[in-house]
Amino acid sequence: MEPRPDIAAALAAAARTINQEDSLEDTLATIAHTAQLSVPGFDYVGISTVDRKGNVQTRAATGDLVWELDKLQYGLGEGPCVDTLRESEVVIAPRIRHDQRWPNFVPQAVRLGLKSQLAVKLYLDKEGTLGGLNLYSTTDEDIDPDAEPLAHLFAAHAAIALGHVRQRENLNEALQTRKVIGQAIGLVMGRYHLTEDRAFAFLVRASSHGNIKLRDIAQEMVDQANRT
Repeated sequence: MEPRPDIAAALAAAARTINQEDSLEDTLATIAHTAQLSVPGFDYVGISTVDRKGNVQTRAATGDLVWELDKLQYGLGEGPCVDTLRESEVVIAPRIRHDQRWPNFVPQAVRLGLKSQLAVKLYLDKEGTLGGLNLYSTTDEDIDPDAEPLAHLFAAHAAIALGHVRQRENLNEALQTRKVIGQAIGLVMGRYHLTEDRAFAFLVRASSHGNIKLRDIAQEMVDQANRT
């Protein structure tokens, strides 16, 4: 299905923000607001992220209701949003007041005005699950057939933005690790009068014997040196 010209333009505008120097929150907010304008039938849109420890956080929302419904689902541990952070790639919930899948979430959500919901997983092949795009309707109980493919497009844009941030974080972490290990090697060389290679081997042995990550061994040595 080819998006209508106005929707295609909205998608292009959202995609362009990914390459700008805006913060991640600004980028995700732009994607959420553009999705709100473009995906038929949904008047609230949110984007949540999940870190490597499983912590979930709402990062963009087009209204207060998003924060309430997201918090409700993550607090209860059930709902369309939660399902997409687990196994499901997409969860469609029309006429949600009749849905039996989430017995604790649905009654409270309906009292808040929710009539239908669509949730799409944010993921990249190399990164896995990054979060979810969550669309809420307080106006329509049925879901437009065009809504799901369009939501997938916006989810892809959001996943790419999150992937870029993770790549930068991984690079920064790698550079910091290299710096700390280099400092620790220098300390070992000076303390035990070893060559660089033998000093590195010393750290590797300490890591292996103590079953402690090499970076943690190095960081502790550097911290001790700074304290003295």
